[in-house]
Amino acid sequence: MIDVSWLLFIVASLVLIITPGQDMVLVMSRSIAQGAGAGVVTAAGVSLGLVGHTLLATLGLGAVLRTSEWLFVALKLAGAAYLIWLGIGLLRSGGGPLDMQIASRRSLLRLFFDGALSNVSNPKIAIFYFAFLPQFVAPGATHPALSVFVLGLLFAALTFLVKGPVGFFAGLLSGWLRARPSALAGLYRCSGAVLIALGLKLAFERRG
Repeated sequence: MIDVSWLLFIVASLVLIITPGQDMVLVMSRSIAQGAGAGVVTAAGVSLGLVGHTLLATLGLGAVLRTSEWLFVALKLAGAAYLIWLGIGLLRSGGGPLDMQIASRRSLLRLFFDGALSNVSNPKIAIFYFAFLPQFVAPGATHPALSVFVLGLLFAALTFLVKGPVGFFAGLLSGWLRARPSALAGLYRCSGAVLIALGLKLAFERRG
């Protein structure tokens, strides 16, 4: 049985996914440079890269669980501290300008692999996955590693459901964000608050 906090995970994931970051800028810039199809393909590649991180996180957590349950608890606490640190950073940043550099034209296949490699090769995303996904697994879950795997796949799917349309409507979205810096700052502050709340929830969670 998969014991996870589904609603909390979906809400938190969507808030974080819509916040403009490296992946969002990559998808939008490709779409603006080469058209809506290029943005959608890049978004698909980004989501595939997250599947790779899902496998790494699941295998890593499985190894920790086989070693010691105490280590798994320590990992979750370390993850809570990391999420709080990220949240504080987002609150302090306030967004900033949306900087998109238009690159040379590439084939759709190359765009797909660029999107995947932008995630697979980013160690910060691996650390984020390791800290974020376990927070939604019930303390007494029968198969915590499987729960992490399913959550990772769901996060990747949600990423495409959000960033695919972003790639399609990138021109309109980028113009809207550039004209409304306060909205961009609000997205960052909202995401920062979500990360801090998740970290605090874990830190004070009572375990079975």
